[in-house]
Amino acid sequence: MEIISYQSQYAEDFKNLNLAWLEKYFWVEPHDEEVLGKPKKYIIETGGNIFFVKDDEKIIGCVALMKMEEGVFELTKMAVSPEYQGKKIGQKLMEHTLNFAKKQGWDHLIIFSNRKLENAIYIYKKHGFREIPIGENNPYSRGDIKMRLNLS
Repeated sequence: MEIISYQSQYAEDFKNLNLAWLEKYFWVEPHDEEVLGKPKKYIIETGGNIFFVKDDEKIIGCVALMKMEEGVFELTKMAVSPEYQGKKIGQKLMEHTLNFAKKQGWDHLIIFSNRKLENAIYIYKKHGFREIPIGENNPYSRGDIKMRLNLS
């Protein structure tokens, strides 16, 4: 297994991995459709990144870093194929992503999530994310928790 940066040939994998968990636990919102349908436009070209976990030739996981403002990025669209869950792939992806963000010299990361996703919340807290008030800029109607990790 290896973690690689965005390549356009994996855009459909990014979309499908995320649609699977969104449809299982929630619903797909217009913001999701935009970002998942055009990841290069909404994530890569604005200064963010997408990482993929590749097992042989199969993409089995992903996560995105989407720019919110200068030095502040949203950690979003993290997904692992159901058959690979429980193998600490999400944690490895998180470690890789945090190391990348720190090397970029960014100020902090933000996560919008839902308390229903207990395993995800556990991983976020384990890596130092702390709950903060949601405020008015929540892009997701399903989001009931906002978390922040200071990188500096």
